[in-house]
Amino acid sequence: MVAINATDVRNEWSAVVDSVIREKPRFIKRTRDYMFLSDINVIKDLLSVYTFTAKQFTEDDGSVTLSLDQIDLVENGTDEQDAKIKLAKAIIEYSEDFYSDFNLWASAPNRKPHIPYVIKSLVISDPSAIGGMIQCRHGKN
Repeated sequence: MVAINATDVRNEWSAVVDSVIREKPRFIKRTRDYMFLSDINVIKDLLSVYTFTAKQFTEDDGSVTLSLDQIDLVENGTDEQDAKIKLAKAIIEYSEDFYSDFNLWASAPNRKPHIPYVIKSLVISDPSAIGGMIQCRHGKN
């Protein structure tokens, strides 16, 4: 791996940050630990392959329920757009909770696969943008 020593990063912090923002991400090595330092746009690009998909159910009252495939979240709205915004807000809230206790949730076998979706939603952090990313397919009532 092409990594720079943490000591060198510490000594040249401004130059390293400038290179990360203007040139490329950097791998940093500290003893046995490795880290990745990146511009946020690189993270967005890396996470672009992770999509939010949901099953859509039309209720008897005409409202729409969306059940997210990637994380066990369900929201109901007056129509599909309303349900998407509510689901996006739930995704952000879940992600904030997950991140606040990251050590616990990231080590849980059933929650570890949520990490890219959590990071993606925290990076985007806009319910309208996340709602617009949710791809729906009809489920069976």
